[in-house]
Amino acid sequence: MNAPNVVVVIPARFGSTRLPGKPLVSLAGQPMIQRVYARAKLAQTVHRVIVATDDDRIVKAVEAFGGEARMTRPDHRTGTERVAEVAAHETGDVFVNVQGDEPLLDPAAVDTAVSALLDDAATVVSTVATPIKRPADIMDPNVCKVVLDFDENALYFSRAPIPWVRDAAGKLQVRHLKHLGLYVFRREALLEYPTLPQGQLERIEQLEQLRWLENDWKIRVAEVEHDAISVDVPEDVARVEKLLAAST
Repeated sequence: MNAPNVVVVIPARFGSTRLPGKPLVSLAGQPMIQRVYARAKLAQTVHRVIVATDDDRIVKAVEAFGGEARMTRPDHRTGTERVAEVAAHETGDVFVNVQGDEPLLDPAAVDTAVSALLDDAATVVSTVATPIKRPADIMDPNVCKVVLDFDENALYFSRAPIPWVRDAAGKLQVRHLKHLGLYVFRREALLEYPTLPQGQLERIEQLEQLRWLENDWKIRVAEVEHDAISVDVPEDVARVEKLLAAST
């Protein structure tokens, strides 16, 4: 059998509230979307990378550095819906949703997530998580946490500190996992996602992956050591540029 055709799609909206024009923000001389694109291309399991956007300025920027971009509808509620629109018009067996604001993306994390899906024929959605190392992140609502069942499937994702340690005075060793916003889908499952009804939990937590769980789908979670670093506010730009300089 031929290896599955794996396509990365990077959803990139221009209208970020906290950092307008975020995909085109310059990071050490390159627009952020170019850095994310280049990192995604390094994943060994990936055959193709496409940027999915709602703005012609992003299309032109991607084409300027030799990348592929597709215009998508402006009314998508989530990045996954935007990825699904691209998947509906492109060939591919497996689609990977890579966040467009992670210029330090670890290509190995992409490969780990893809392998977690391909290694089990019953798995149709997979993602990755990493152990939380900073205690402050456990209480930070901007850090999404995930808890798993015995089969490494997600039981729940939350901005709250899960699991909650009731007996803080006890000697129980607790591992908290940070969910990284990297998703892998078999094509049929991805195309079904926009048709699934939004549930109350998704609307309350504002976490798009809860739509799968509320509609009784399973999400396989693989663990990685790499911790994603995203650019969400202007202050993050200088921090990421320092990390980029240190890695060269």
